[in-house]
Amino acid sequence: MKRRIALILYVLSAYVVIQFIWWGYHLIELTNELSEESSAINKRVAMILGEGAVFLLILFVGIWQIRKSILKDLKLSAQQNNFLLSVTHELKTPLAASKLYIQTVKKRELSREQSNEILAKAIEENDRLERMIDNILNAARLENHVMKLSKDSFDLSQLSESIIERFKHFKNAKRLTSKIDKDTTINADRLLIETILSNLIENALKYAGADTKIVVYATHNSEEIRFGVKDEGPGVHKADQPEIFKKFYRSGNEDTRTQKGSGLGLYIVSQLVHLHQGTIRYTDNTPKGANFEIKLKHG
Repeated sequence: MKRRIALILYVLSAYVVIQFIWWGYHLIELTNELSEESSAINKRVAMILGEGAVFLLILFVGIWQIRKSILKDLKLSAQQNNFLLSVTHELKTPLAASKLYIQTVKKRELSREQSNEILAKAIEENDRLERMIDNILNAARLENHVMKLSKDSFDLSQLSESIIERFKHFKNAKRLTSKIDKDTTINADRLLIETILSNLIENALKYAGADTKIVVYATHNSEEIRFGVKDEGPGVHKADQPEIFKKFYRSGNEDTRTQKGSGLGLYIVSQLVHLHQGTIRYTDNTPKGANFEIKLKHG
């Protein structure tokens, strides 16, 4: 429907421009026929043509702005379609996997070790489903401006260690470590900081590659604390870097993309950081990889 509206707009705009040119041509011809020497008529014609040119300029600017808006809506619509395809798949996959794991434990005679291994996989799938639902709910709360901060002081190193422990059973999580000094205190919403770190860690686990070193880190001074997640994977392509914190954005096409995801993780991270009146930025890690760094003021 939006493409049809865009096509109609372009056709009407072209018609208006052609009509302006046609009227201008006839006006000049008519003026020449009436009097080639009359300066008064020539001045009036020049005034009319000048005003017409200004109107035409305004019309071009309006058309350009409308075109820009339509293209933005078309892009957002495509991203929303990709999001729906992705979420539908991601909601079904852990449910189906969990059901299969539980049925396997129920129907087969397995050793305790085998049962525990299968149940651990079922828990992992349920954790993934829970994070997906949490991200969808958080995105809705942020969109409707109903999310509020509940700040308190807590040890960031303890929080990061507990988050890392939950991710230990994940694939590619063997080299997930924390480099945060003990008693690194932060005054923020604990639950939201946990969401921020969890999303950044999950993003690194998805895109950094197998057995790649992933580090949760923090540094601080008297004015601010800097913390984040960095890895030694391929990093983010330059063309994608300006877009990665936008809602629904995922590089590539949903039909050909191999990594799972909804395009909400980094968007939620950036919005939660801004809710804390902080900043987040992406930089290339050294010697390679991605680095997502957050800065929050003390207090």
